[in-house]
Amino acid sequence: MHFQTATPEDFANFDSETAALLRQALLPILEQAPDWPSLAAGLARKGYALGFRMGHMVIMSAETGAILGTGHGFGAPLASIARRIGRPVLRLGRDGCSASLD
Repeated sequence: MHFQTATPEDFANFDSETAALLRQALLPILEQAPDWPSLAAGLARKGYALGFRMGHMVIMSAETGAILGTGHGFGAPLASIARRIGRPVLRLGRDGCSASLD
């Protein structure tokens, strides 16, 4: 599966209703996961993937790899998740701009 490399400016722009529905579906996973593997698995069960781009935690479509937004955009910034469950162990992508959970 290929995930695109993007900057935050490239993230999907949703109307407010779609953004609210996505946030409602994903925020409980982001706020309640006890560790990074559980967070990634919870997103995967809903059809999403976790990634890291240009220093941002991003939520992507598992099917297309399209970046939907950042954790901050969904109400759960990387910093707050890291304070709760620890910093993620990442494997840097070959492009030097992306990373995935190790």
